[in-house]
Amino acid sequence: MQSLLAIADPTRRRIVELLAEGERSSGELVEEFDMSAPAISQHLNVLREAGLVVTRAEGQSRIQSLNPHGFDEVEAWLEKTRTIWSSRLDALERELRAEDAASAVTAKKAKTQVKTKTKKASS
Repeated sequence: MQSLLAIADPTRRRIVELLAEGERSSGELVEEFDMSAPAISQHLNVLREAGLVVTRAEGQSRIQSLNPHGFDEVEAWLEKTRTIWSSRLDALERELRAEDAASAVTAKKAKTQVKTKTKKASS
């Protein structure tokens, strides 16, 4: 779950969003934030250690890009969670439909009783 912990931070999530648009140099990333270069570097280190970001040297620049395989853990967790919630939501839907059906039957009986009483009273 190291990747989930890495993207728990809003700055790191924003870095991931920026890199999803395309690779960027470290300097370009620094320009996007109101933070120092060392602070952004620390965030990039966390993302690299989690396997979400890869860095390559290009002359004097360090180019950052996303590692698509680094998101496999996040995707697996989401799928597992989605499956659990889907089955729970399906069960909730069945329960609500059963309650609606029971309410409809009760309302119909009550309406029939009122009609019967009204007929008897008018006779």
